[in-house]
Amino acid sequence: MSTQSGLSPETIAFVVSIEKEASRAFRVLRETRTISPSGTLFFGVRIPGEDKIVTLNYQGLWQEDPDRPKTGVVDFDGNSYWSEPPGGTARYLKLFRTHPDVQAISHVHTPHLGAYSQAHQTLPLLYVPNRRFRFTAELPVYINRRQAEVDFILEAIEKDRQVPAIVEANGGATVWSWKGLRDLTDNIVLLEEGAQFQILGAALGGSKPFGPGVLEQQWKMGKLVPKDASVADDGTIHYAEPTAQAAE
Repeated sequence: MSTQSGLSPETIAFVVSIEKEASRAFRVLRETRTISPSGTLFFGVRIPGEDKIVTLNYQGLWQEDPDRPKTGVVDFDGNSYWSEPPGGTARYLKLFRTHPDVQAISHVHTPHLGAYSQAHQTLPLLYVPNRRFRFTAELPVYINRRQAEVDFILEAIEKDRQVPAIVEANGGATVWSWKGLRDLTDNIVLLEEGAQFQILGAALGGSKPFGPGVLEQQWKMGKLVPKDASVADDGTIHYAEPTAQAAE
């Protein structure tokens, strides 16, 4: 691993640490067959306290060590600080600039999210784990490539802060996290799993809406609503009335 000047020892230590974490994530996604065989996958991770990201590209099965990332470092102006170029992750710099809380992003091709992308279909989030920590009901699909993908993502977040990903028409998906690389990897696994189950469910008549009480149960488990609130089956939240203070 070689570097260019301009990075502090603390930044280099972070890059080395996140390389190890990315290697584990690559292995998880490969061994669970979450990624498609062609191996289109890369991560971008914010460097704490700096206007830079680490880019980590999956190099695929032809490599002696397929899980060793191809690493780059790039600042928000597109300047490279590492001997390896940042690759496609640089196209998401505007997202990191606009939303300082976004910690990581990935563009990934997975078999079942890819099926939705081929059909130009939004992905309804009808798999319970994908709704436990968010109100978002579906992933939007990015079709018009005359609009920059990152601008489409920014519009999607403007409409729904909790949306975790988009489906890329005729390609794969782009997934992001407000927490970090591990959370991002978990999101990829669960979104792909949900897409797979929904496609399998089509043979049995298709996925159905959530049954009575599911959203209330899940949103309370995920601490999205307080314990004393009630949630209608259409997702409407009814908060408990504040208790009147006793007269002095």
